Amino acid sequence: MEQSLNEVLSAKNEMVKNGQILEATEKYFAADAKTYDFDGTVTNGKGEMLSKMGSFVGSIAKVNGITLHNASLTGDISFSEFTFDFDMQDGSKILWHEILRTVWKNGQIVEEQYFKG
Repeated sequence: MEQSLNEVLSAKNEMVKNGQILEATEKYFAADAKTYDFDGTVTNGKGEMLSKMGSFVGSIAKVNGITLHNASLTGDISFSEFTFDFDMQDGSKILWHEILRTVWKNGQIVEEQYFKG
């Protein structure tokens, strides 16, 4: 039986909460997905996003917590609100509140935009 988009969104968010950020990207991003970061960075295609996320995840020394605050879905657009708390390998700390706006097509992410919360 095919999963509803709400079930797909919940499964993706659960993977992110569990620190499986790279795995969620691999599983849910369409080959031609585009992303837009709040700092102006754009990725074109799943390969670029996997490379970007692989570098980022590889720089994390410790995950202190990933909290999903809210998620909503209307049609093929979802919003998820997270707080990420990481200790980085360079000794810095990341604590950021982020809102993800995601456009879905056939259960895959075709566009994702990241906003500072």
